[in-house]
Amino acid sequence: MSLFNSKAKLWVAGRKQLLDKINNGLSKETRPAIWVHCSSLGEFEQGRPVIEGIRENNSGVAIVLTFFSPSGYEIRKNYPVADYVFYLPLDTRSQAKRFLDIVHPTIAVFVKYEFWLNYLSEIKKREIPAILMSAKFRKEQLFFKNYGKFYRKAIFAFEHIFVQNEASKNLLNNIGYSQVSVAGDTRFDRVAEIAKNTKQFTDIQDFVGGDFVIVAGSTWEKDETIIAGFFNRHPDKNIKLILAPHEINQHHLEQIKQKFKEPVLFYTEMEKNIPEKNIRILIIDTIGILSSVYQYGSIAYIGGGFGKGIHNVLEPATFGMPVIFGTNYQKFSEAINLIRLKGGFSIKNETDFNMIVDKFLNDSELLEKTSHISQAFVLENCGAKKMVLDHILNIQKKL
Repeated sequence: MSLFNSKAKLWVAGRKQLLDKINNGLSKETRPAIWVHCSSLGEFEQGRPVIEGIRENNSGVAIVLTFFSPSGYEIRKNYPVADYVFYLPLDTRSQAKRFLDIVHPTIAVFVKYEFWLNYLSEIKKREIPAILMSAKFRKEQLFFKNYGKFYRKAIFAFEHIFVQNEASKNLLNNIGYSQVSVAGDTRFDRVAEIAKNTKQFTDIQDFVGGDFVIVAGSTWEKDETIIAGFFNRHPDKNIKLILAPHEINQHHLEQIKQKFKEPVLFYTEMEKNIPEKNIRILIIDTIGILSSVYQYGSIAYIGGGFGKGIHNVLEPATFGMPVIFGTNYQKFSEAINLIRLKGGFSIKNETDFNMIVDKFLNDSELLEKTSHISQAFVLENCGAKKMVLDHILNIQKKL
């Protein structure tokens, strides 16, 4: 696949002589190590509050962070809180043994869906405390099938599992695993921290002024078509758009620009050009700032709901915004709960989008009420970080 796919190519290249790289990197390390493994960028964001909590509470440990996917490693390979960041070597007996011989972790922390049988088997043999955090289980998984006894070994290798909901705890209890706590999802803690320590962008603030603003994050083509349709049909409305597409290659950015019948401004051009007052559309053509850009919105639109699934709805919700998204949200409990609480809204087409936006444009009381619902939803679900971190720190005290 590396011949045809850029991500696969990075995956292969990143694992060449990987164990030698890890060995060289850790050759002079004398501190006890805590190993944290995340599959990709999404899992990293779940693990991040705990990683940063470990660092804040214990400067005397070395934090070793590993990724399975290039989309996590390539973006976070220079993450300053971790002392070492690597790809995870392949899950074979020999590589698992050598990796653990090199890193010699005192604690291993896995995030959400990581069940590497050889690593977990070797961890259990060595009596290394292993924790699974922000986990979510479904009855369809192999662990809970009549023929899933072999795979259950992965579950029982963990010293403790922190799950997101009661249903996951019950599934584990049903197969005889009792070292489980319902902690919730650490992503709530993460987005709450973003809101407290958010970065300010004066150029974006100047663009926004005091206008009603839609922030559309992680959009795909269908999302962009719907949003552009709204602006093209309402050229006189006192409303602005900040759009951050999922893909920011030049071809896609040009496609987005062509969808609008009015001038657009790209974020990377803001320093060169003083925006004209009549420009209503700002396109974020860089990565890494979207989570902070949400602070400037009145309402948010989250992309991906007309494809494989919606992106992060918690990032805008933490700033107190109604959140709109497409129809494919059923696998995301936070979106389901926002809809139930009337802080989130699913749309099927441009007509639905127009109707919802118009409601909030014309009813400031409704906007304020819905914004409060979204923000309260995030704040009420914080706390997973503390549960997981306290457990890790207690283990450390006993070692």
